[in-house]
Amino acid sequence: MSMVNVGLVQMSCSADRSANLEKAILRVREAASLGAQIVCLQELFTSLYFCDVEDHDNFSLAEAIPGPSTDILGSLAKELGVVIIASLFEKRAQGLYHNTTAILDADGTYLGKYRKMHIPDDPAYYEKFYFTPGDLGYKVFVTKFATIGVLICWDQWYPEAARITALMGAEILFYPTAIGWATNQNEATNSEQYNAWQIIQRSHSVANGVHVVSVNRVGFEQNGAMKFWGGSFVSNPFGGILYQASHENEEVNVVALDLSKTDQYRTHWPFYRDRRIDSYGPITQRYID
Repeated sequence: MSMVNVGLVQMSCSADRSANLEKAILRVREAASLGAQIVCLQELFTSLYFCDVEDHDNFSLAEAIPGPSTDILGSLAKELGVVIIASLFEKRAQGLYHNTTAILDADGTYLGKYRKMHIPDDPAYYEKFYFTPGDLGYKVFVTKFATIGVLICWDQWYPEAARITALMGAEILFYPTAIGWATNQNEATNSEQYNAWQIIQRSHSVANGVHVVSVNRVGFEQNGAMKFWGGSFVSNPFGGILYQASHENEEVNVVALDLSKTDQYRTHWPFYRDRRIDSYGPITQRYID
């Protein structure tokens, strides 16, 4: 298909997991009613962003994938005829956990999962305490409406991840995300951080000639030290902004993507043609001394 309608669900979360899942279901229904064919939910949408503390009790939030949430969302996807991109906390085995996104096709089929490859460890983002780095490699999923690539939050900062996923045939790159501002920062710092976050992802659009869809959460959580900055957006295959959400509000929006634009931009800006793959061996080194 050349034209694909993509739904972005930007929402706040609470400590009530059932309420979060029900809210997400309602928002997916809303997106579908607006014409969405693929709906992306934010990172770890069934709970608060628990990684702001190191607390062993939070491991109880994890679930098998496929499992209870994918069963519910698969039924929803089939009912509505939409693809759902669902970021969940995966319990793979006792003592082994991943930050994982599941893909449900428009007929309800579970297509598979991507496990987050890049795991941060920063103040209020203590993800290395919880998550084992992904071991499935980069993935693409052939859905009813498009071949999509899914990466997760911190993966956003790594051009190698976007490049590999695009080279595997992804027509759209999706980034479920949970990122925000420390409340003790000034506005200049906030603006600089958000701009960098958006620019790096828009650069993935330019370098690879694909649409990028980034979906973030919004609102204050836990002790109020972190404000998730929302700002979910869609960029076209040359980095142009097609849609940007507010920093404050829960929003559902549907954006029409013309996938034929990839061929247009790649033809006029032939970065793939001119790649010197024979010269890129050093990229696999940690640092070139």
